[in-house]
Amino acid sequence: MKEKQNKQRNYSEADLILLFGLKRLVGNQAHPLMSEWLDCSAKLNDAEHYLFNLIWKDAQKKIDGWHEEDLKMKFICFVLLLGHLEDNGQYNTYFERTVQATVEGHFLKTKTDFMVAKGVLDKPQQPYFHFQEWKKHRDPHGDPVGQLIEAFLCAQVLNDNGKPLYGCTITGKYWEFFVMQEKTYCISKSYDCTERDDLLQIIAVLRQFKQILETRLLE
Repeated sequence: MKEKQNKQRNYSEADLILLFGLKRLVGNQAHPLMSEWLDCSAKLNDAEHYLFNLIWKDAQKKIDGWHEEDLKMKFICFVLLLGHLEDNGQYNTYFERTVQATVEGHFLKTKTDFMVAKGVLDKPQQPYFHFQEWKKHRDPHGDPVGQLIEAFLCAQVLNDNGKPLYGCTITGKYWEFFVMQEKTYCISKSYDCTERDDLLQIIAVLRQFKQILETRLLE
């Protein structure tokens, strides 16, 4: 019997693994797409170095006390800028958008904090990258990984092209990157954005995704 289409529930990561038979991998070398994605570096110009040092030093001093909106407006938006994730003629960036789809008879619906997608004006149509942010390092009422995997499952149905999906979660000061291909997803090691080398690598990984998007994912 099909699940009612208007019924929504919050799924944890474990719920989704069990419900859809997903395979979970962990580590930068655990999946070829992950190791390829993270094998990168970034060079900053003088203006980018100035901005980088400002947000890095600010995060070192203040990130533990920032509320969700502080984290977004004072830090994350500048990391995205340094990562070169901006609107392009072939895709757009979207904030606080809901994605939904019926996956194997189950209705899934979740909100993404940031998305890179092909779309028309304010309407995303084909998602490529999902970004989930969760302020607290531990929160019994939230599961950013579950939300991200749910968004991936919806995107697989919406895109219907068999191509891999990319994403990221932020939990406090820790960033983790994700790749999902078919029913297998891989989680990178955690990067601490208050560590200079880790923050520079986060920026490099975001720039590398843009290269992957423009050379392999766009149709």
